[in-house]
Amino acid sequence: MIQEHELSGVPEPETAGGAPDEATATRRTAGDAESSRASRGWWDRNADEYQNEHGGFLRDDGFVWGPEGLDEAEAGLLGPAEELKGRDVLEIGAGAAQCSRWLAAQGARPVALDLSHRQLQHALRIGADFPLVEADAGALPFADASFDLACSAYGALPFVADPVRVLREVRRVLRPGGRWVFSVTHPIRWAFPDEPGPEGLSVAASYFDRVPYVEQDDSGRAVYVEHHRTLGDRVRDVVAAGFRLVDLVEPEWPAWNHQEWGGWSPLRGNLIPGTAIFVCVRD
Repeated sequence: MIQEHELSGVPEPETAGGAPDEATATRRTAGDAESSRASRGWWDRNADEYQNEHGGFLRDDGFVWGPEGLDEAEAGLLGPAEELKGRDVLEIGAGAAQCSRWLAAQGARPVALDLSHRQLQHALRIGADFPLVEADAGALPFADASFDLACSAYGALPFVADPVRVLREVRRVLRPGGRWVFSVTHPIRWAFPDEPGPEGLSVAASYFDRVPYVEQDDSGRAVYVEHHRTLGDRVRDVVAAGFRLVDLVEPEWPAWNHQEWGGWSPLRGNLIPGTAIFVCVRD
């Protein structure tokens, strides 16, 4: 699920769309439980708007890795499409299960997992002849070695306080030799304002500041949480979880893509990376 609240330096107080009341943006610590609760609530409240606004770009049965529009049908980061047939694949942070629907069309056997009940309702609305599972990525409800492949397009990892916990869970449910591919906001974006125009091209905060971005209500309860990891942090997390990193893809903004999506835009995309895709193998 590609999110639009990417951090843009130290934010001024603002109103968060979809929050129960007015939500103030701040920087503070947020643990696993608070982050998970905030993410579930945010996506349940905002799933309808998200799918209405972005469903056309994502396509009901498309596998898009990020706002740049990199398509798995062309990128083949999970492997050649003709080799997906019969493979058991877990999609984490599936949203309306667009990626899983594409995988099923290639003959794979996907399972689409998401924290948000409302997002999975959209998966049912579009149609899903594969399992939909509502669960936290940090506690996957599957037996060891259940899947050949796992993938996540902006799902879960930007929003969890302990990404290594999620990565270890993914490794646990993968079979030896299994591939795990996930995309997140490129870490360099943390230092720039989340604006699609020229104002988003000047560094406004420290790339090394790892204090989470939190939107909270008047009582101090988090309604949205996002965690920052540097590029080195992400690599170390992958290794700490027992994976071997085989590729790190930074998609360039294509000439055909004229859309703005939150802070992503052709202007910024032609100058700085917006997405990082990690291709990992469970040996």
